Amino acid sequence: MLIAREKRNTNIAEYILYMWQVEDLIRAYQFNIDLIETNLIAQYAQPERVKNDVRDWYANLLLMMYQEGIREKGHLSFLKTLVNEITDLHLRLINKEGEDGYRELYVNASPNLEAFREKTGDQASGDIETCLNALYGLLLLRLKKQPVSRETELAMASFSKLLASLSHKFLELEKGEREI
Repeated sequence: MLIAREKRNTNIAEYILYMWQVEDLIRAYQFNIDLIETNLIAQYAQPERVKNDVRDWYANLLLMMYQEGIREKGHLSFLKTLVNEITDLHLRLINKEGEDGYRELYVNASPNLEAFREKTGDQASGDIETCLNALYGLLLLRLKKQPVSRETELAMASFSKLLASLSHKFLELEKGEREI
């Protein structure tokens, strides 16, 4: 909850990736709030009041996942909505005059997006969801301490740069500091 709140306020792409990881942790702990409390929440160096808030946050996520029928796979509807919102912004930015820097980041990432889609066979996902899926896959590989090729590292860097720029523009838009 504490990390999620911070990421939500600073980088929307990192927030989405973090929340996908939280969903997978909930699944790994088999939707058991006691296991989550013992293995995750108890590790926080926070006052009991904050730990209780974190427990409630996990319990609410667990309940939402259960109610939305995503016990084995899939993402919470509010996260899908966020992906749709940043995808919409992405599409507006690549077509907007004066967004040459963003468009260049997109053009640099495009061949890597196509290569990733070809490799995974996922032609249905949009560009931004593909970037997020690729970076989440990289996170999982790193957690498993598996090697990553230089080519993959470069591709992921192009996705990271695109998402970092998009996240920055999204937060500016949310705060009313930008209009599109």
